Amino acid sequence: MTLFQAEYIWQDGSRPTQQLRSKSRIVNLPGNRPVGKGDFATWSFDGSSTYQAIGSDSDLILKPVNFVSDPLRGAGNFLVLCEVFNPDDTPHETNTRARLRQALDSGSGQEEPWVGFEQEYTLLQGRLPLGFPDNGYPAPQGPYYCGVGAGNVFGRPVVEAHTRASLTAGLMIYGINAEVLPGQWEFQVGYRGLAGESPDPLTVSDHLLFARWLLFRISEDFGVSPTLAAKPVKGDWNGSGMHTNFSTKTMRDPQTGLQAIERAIQALETKHDEHIGAYGDGLEERLTGLHETCAINEFRKGVADRGASIRIPTHVASRGCGYLEDRRPAANADPYVVSARIVETVCGNDKRPQRSHALQHAD
Repeated sequence: MTLFQAEYIWQDGSRPTQQLRSKSRIVNLPGNRPVGKGDFATWSFDGSSTYQAIGSDSDLILKPVNFVSDPLRGAGNFLVLCEVFNPDDTPHETNTRARLRQALDSGSGQEEPWVGFEQEYTLLQGRLPLGFPDNGYPAPQGPYYCGVGAGNVFGRPVVEAHTRASLTAGLMIYGINAEVLPGQWEFQVGYRGLAGESPDPLTVSDHLLFARWLLFRISEDFGVSPTLAAKPVKGDWNGSGMHTNFSTKTMRDPQTGLQAIERAIQALETKHDEHIGAYGDGLEERLTGLHETCAINEFRKGVADRGASIRIPTHVASRGCGYLEDRRPAANADPYVVSARIVETVCGNDKRPQRSHALQHAD
């Protein structure tokens, strides 16, 4: 008998932003064949302690939906992502992954959508970002983005440990960089062009949650706290986003790419308000029209324009195909909700009324 640990991970019912929870199950896994999802049993938990149930009826169900190797506990141990279900086998109201599954199953999956996430976050020591003095402020923004040196970059040991762990776990992480605010970093999850990897919305969203869990868990060992707040420091400082790259098979096709991208942007424009409402907490503080954002009540597209709502990368415009970047989601946005919203809007499954009022638009 060989016993290992499986860390069951799920999203709780915290508002306005769901948090990650986890608990460890001791499992007897097969040694004579590869481990599969079916080797991880369903489990229950106390939903009254996670803002998902009342104390008099608190049992909720964890159903494993994805798993990766646990890079912290080592070989034979696993991280197991779960959806939350009610005892009657219906998805719990906080189960946002179920909505994305439904959107893809209802026909949007035929468009072969791909997503990628650029996850920004800020490392805090107490209440202040790393690199901020106890009194006052550091030098203004400028030297920190993609910087090097102890006076410009803060928290690199945490970031390197997180990157190594993500790679060991097999997550689709494809880059990291220091960001504009001291103590602020970004990692990207999505398409890497490797055989056997699928950048579909469910898989990439799952990998982002695994990566978030690893970030928070590894930060415990360094005595720092990551925050996904949309505006971690008030004033003349950049906020934190989860820029979302999106494409369909027609957007990736050189014969139809730019026309499909333009149609997608037009569809996103008509649903701007609805997307803003689903793109995370604190957007009104981040989307001000300053600090590489478009104002929250304005919709703008642009090639290479980081002040646009939707950016078309220069290389995409030059090649005539590829993807668009939705720069509106906050760092604390739910990847399943963001993916579902974009898929429903762009792939034609969103039947809700379009905006009735005039919308500012500039190319």
